[in-house]
Amino acid sequence: MDLRWTDVQDIAIELDEAYPDQDPLTINFVDLQQKVVGIEGFDDDPDRGGEKVLEAIQMAWIEERE
Repeated sequence: MDLRWTDVQDIAIELDEAYPDQDPLTINFVDLQQKVVGIEGFDDDPDRGGEKVLEAIQMAWIEERE
């Protein structure tokens, strides 16, 4: 599966499965971007993950936990 920055919900699911001990409320955007880029199957320009998309991913990850 090829993931792109626009696949916010799928990325959140992958992060939740890969980092069950990480609190998505406390992660900073630099670390979040590194974790997203490190997801197996992520295939997008690492520099395109700006603050708005990272915030959307973080919010989706929080919702995934609930």
